[in-house]
Amino acid sequence: MFKYKDYIGHVTFDDEAGLFYGEVVNTRDVLTFQGESVAELKQALIDSVEDYLAFCKKRGESPERPFSGKFNLRLDPELHRQAFVAAKNAHMSLNAWVERAIAKSTCA
Repeated sequence: MFKYKDYIGHVTFDDEAGLFYGEVVNTRDVLTFQGESVAELKQALIDSVEDYLAFCKKRGESPERPFSGKFNLRLDPELHRQAFVAAKNAHMSLNAWVERAIAKSTCA
């Protein structure tokens, strides 16, 4: 992954095309980039973000910012209670417990 101005690019290799391509993953807007080397990928991410910011400015729109780290979560009330109890048993806030659970499940 590459990062530029808080925009995070995830990179994949396309064996058929013989190049790396990437997409910014922390916005809902679609920003892509590609390159044949690490240097090209980094520059392509920078160019893609800068082009996006310029495009938004030209249109008088605010660019979508990378995720803030806040989100609302709707759960079945029983699952909510179980998570709360598990957090209390772990001597943690519910927020910290959920953050730890998500981190464990996404960082294999």
